[in-house]
Amino acid sequence: MGGLSVAELDELIAEATVDCYDEDEQVLGLYTVMVDELAVPFRTTVLGVVVTVEDLDLTGRGHIVARCSRGGIRQAIPVVDVPLPTLPPRGARWIEAYRRWAG
Repeated sequence: MGGLSVAELDELIAEATVDCYDEDEQVLGLYTVMVDELAVPFRTTVLGVVVTVEDLDLTGRGHIVARCSRGGIRQAIPVVDVPLPTLPPRGARWIEAYRRWAG
């Protein structure tokens, strides 16, 4: 993506975490906004293989993962590691904000 400035990403993070008191609540805030705003499914390439990002999930350890599939195979991949397609889906800016927050 690369189109958002650090200030814009920080604004998105602040918007998603405004009422959060700790890191667990912050990741939940970011996850909630991402689920609401990200258009899924979308296709992308992971390690040279085209996959479909079907939805998102929050792990018990507080990480946001993308539920990806190809054929009958399904795998959860940390959303910070999922490359965005050339034409990113609506709401992809929230993935970029989460990457900044998690970084």
